[in-house]
Amino acid sequence: MLHPQARALLDLMIARNVPPTHTLTPADARALYRERRTFTQPDPPRVAEIRELAADGPHGSISLRLYRPLSDGPTPAALLPVLVYFHGGGWVIGDLDTHDVLCRQLANASGCGVVSVDYRLAPEHRFPAAVDDAIAATRWVAKQATALGLDATRLAVGGDSAGGNLAAVVCIAARDAGDLPIVYQLLIYPATDMRRSMPSHTTNGEGYLLTRDSITYYHDHYIEDARHDLDWRASPLLAADLGRLPPALVITAGFDPLRDEGLAYADALTQAGNRAMEVCFERQIHGFITMGRVLDETSTAIELCAAELKQALRAR
Repeated sequence: MLHPQARALLDLMIARNVPPTHTLTPADARALYRERRTFTQPDPPRVAEIRELAADGPHGSISLRLYRPLSDGPTPAALLPVLVYFHGGGWVIGDLDTHDVLCRQLANASGCGVVSVDYRLAPEHRFPAAVDDAIAATRWVAKQATALGLDATRLAVGGDSAGGNLAAVVCIAARDAGDLPIVYQLLIYPATDMRRSMPSHTTNGEGYLLTRDSITYYHDHYIEDARHDLDWRASPLLAADLGRLPPALVITAGFDPLRDEGLAYADALTQAGNRAMEVCFERQIHGFITMGRVLDETSTAIELCAAELKQALRAR
């Protein structure tokens, strides 16, 4: 059963005639996404420090935002474990502000520093620009870690939806490069297979916020050549080798079109010899991790993510 709070939210969006994303221009979709967050996200919790940063990347400067958590433990001078986080939004919408509350929550609950990455968006910057930015930003954080008060030996990556896709891809690229040790990956309802053919794309493809039409909209803005659907940098599930990757937590949602490919990726990681845990919030919809003002289970999901991060990134 769809959670009653999720049902109420969907009914309210219908009553208020919120336009589907696929009917909007990218600029209008981005503006609506930013505006909508004030209705579904809780007030931003206080953190110890926020710093605006910029990393060098192959396509130019990449904006970053560093969150240092409130803590009763280590002194502010202590090097903190760090989560590099990639926001969701189908590679088309979303930014540092749309995921500001979530990054604050993850920082405070896990005791980690969190670096949010404002990677380039499509259609202005098509695949693989977002991938290039994600890899470059993670590498920059690792190199600058000590100067930022962070511990490069306790580095995790994470993200939701398109951001989960990027986090998974960064882990594969880092393994292949061999010089960027990532110790954990947090994948929240990740997109892992651009072919969009798994059963949940049909069973959950209409009526649960993220629809087949919206997924096609995001895909077509991001992927210019259909052959790129088979590129592991777009579809990490299709990578020839998924071995020797960091332990993973994969969060899925029962009424999400991406549910099956998230589960498939967790299964593939496990079959390749990695530690991977998949947890499905059976009654939830895509996007629920940022909807804590209206969905109680959001807090449970964030607490789970934070607890797993804290365990994975404890003093090594």
